[in-house]
Parts: sequence; C-alpha cells; structure tokens
Amino acid sequence: MKNILSALLLASGLMLSAQVGINTDSPKAKLDVNGDMNMRDKIAVLDATDNSLSQGNNDQLLVSQGVGYAPIWKTLRIPEYEPNKFYLIFNNSFSDKAGVEFVTSEQPNMTTSKAATFTKGADITSLKGFKKIDGLSQTISVFSTESKAYFQFETVVQANFGANGNPDTSIDYACGIFVDNKLINMRQRNLRAINSQYPFLTHNQIGIVQNLSKGNHTVSVACSRLASYGDTSKKLAIGKNTSTNINDFVAQSSLKVDVYEVPQVFNPIIN
Repeated sequence: MKNILSALLLASGLMLSAQVGINTDSPKAKLDVNGDMNMRDKIAVLDATDNSLSQGNNDQLLVSQGVGYAPIWKTLRIPEYEPNKFYLIFNNSFSDKAGVEFVTSEQPNMTTSKAATFTKGADITSLKGFKKIDGLSQTISVFSTESKAYFQFETVVQANFGANGNPDTSIDYACGIFVDNKLINMRQRNLRAINSQYPFLTHNQIGIVQNLSKGNHTVSVACSRLASYGDTSKKLAIGKNTSTNINDFVAQSSLKVDVYEVPQVFNPIIN
C-alpha cells in the first residue's frame, strides 16, 4: 500500500509540474537529467502529423532540427579510406558568359621577355594588361596538407577580323590560371585572319598545383592581349562574341576544379 501511494504521489507531482529535474533542483527543460542516463529499451520520435512513433533503423542517429521542431533519424555514411592514397574530396564546375574584351590600346608594354615575365608563382598584379573572367573566380576548399588540385579551363576566342587580312592580320594573347592570385598555369596562342570573316577558336588549358595549405583558396582565370599584327584596330574577345556568327552561349567560358587529397582528419565514432 505504501508503494502504491508513493507512485500516485509521484505521478501527481509530474502532472502538476511543468518541468521535472533528476539530480537538479532547477530543471531547464520538461525533463532535465543531471548525470548519466542508461537506456535499456527503445527511443522513439513522435510524428505530430499522424501521431505515429518512429524508432529509426539500425545505425541511424537522432539529429536535431532546431528549436520548435522534432528531431529526425538520419543515416551517417562514412567512406572507408586506405592510408596514403589520394581521394577526390572537392569537385565543382563554373561558367561565365560575360567574358573579357580587349582593344589595341590595352596591350601591355612588356619591358622583359615573355619567358621572364610568365613564371610560376608570379602575382597577377605584376602581369600588366590581364583581366579576370569574373564568373570563374571562385572559392575552393582544401582539408589536407597532401593534395593535388586540377583545373580545366575552356573558352572561345574571337576577333572581328575581315576575311583574308591584308597585310597578315593576327593577335597574340595569353590566359593564366591563378590560385590566390598566384600564377599556376599559362598558355599563349595566336588568332589569325582566315578566308572567312570573324574567325574564332576554342582555347583549352589544364593547370595543376600540389599541396595547397589547408583552408579556403580563391581560383581565378585572367587573360591578356599581348601583341597585334597587320590591322591593329580590331577587337579581341575571350569568353564572349565580337560578331553575330556565334553567340554568348557558344563563346562562354567554363572552369572545372577537382581536388584530390590524402585524408588526414577524421571524426571518430565511439560505439
């Protein structure tokens, strides 16, 4: 009889109290446990939409959705890594239809040779006449000190040349891939007048950089008009069209980024 009376009194206290504390006199929730809790049976989550109980599946975790929302069951997927092997950790691609355009007056006056000027690690501020393709300036993430980042840049280059430039008409240009404004890859080419007007070409280049520091880095692409021959009044466009024989969709630029790493940081799970 004494046990029954105690149980009734405890139940009455629970119903009358808004908050219940175990090992605490000032509970901060409807049930506040100050200490260890040992669950011997099941945990279930109430779905208020249909009053059903969800117990989750084997190996699932109970994840909070924030204040005012019931937690949900989620499956934690952790890939298995072999030590000292590279894995694709970051992958993304970007595009740009605005491009850049150059007239003859924007050609830099290079006081040194191209070989001396275009060196790996050169800061973009030291390379006169280069313009960034804005839509390709993006942030990438690196999580390991052992990494290899691959960049694949593709665009279309066009000049508003007439047919069969006379005298011989062409433009030298260069495009570089930069990480944190430091040059990691450079390609130089020449666009020449041909037997049809408004010629264009597809420009491709691939850059590689190893062992970037852990954290966020900015990758960007910039191009420059280097020299003009023959009719120097013509415009050069990179990643955009100068004439209507192609459009901005055909001329657009793209940049693909792949970062491979030897994983170093893991979040351990204790059973």
